[in-house]
Amino acid sequence: MSLSVARFTLDDLRAVLRTDTGLDDADEVTPVNAGREFAELGYDSLAVLELVSQLRRHHGVHIPDEALSEIPTPLRVVDYVNRLFAERAAHTGDGEA
Repeated sequence: MSLSVARFTLDDLRAVLRTDTGLDDADEVTPVNAGREFAELGYDSLAVLELVSQLRRHHGVHIPDEALSEIPTPLRVVDYVNRLFAERAAHTGDGEA
């Protein structure tokens, strides 16, 4: 039996960057450059911390400070969030994250 797991996409990340953090550069995160580090895309460490805060607030995703080194790029954030959603779905058994 396959579980239906919530998916977090690059578009979702861009929406968080645009609306929840107040950062105007969200449109600069594209599939082409989403593998580049946030600093290369013009986001400082405070912007990344705000992103993490908003992910927790609006999506229920907790990213501990020690995991910040695992998410240096937008694609890594998307992968990390989806991994958390999958773990949550497996743990709860309901398929919803």
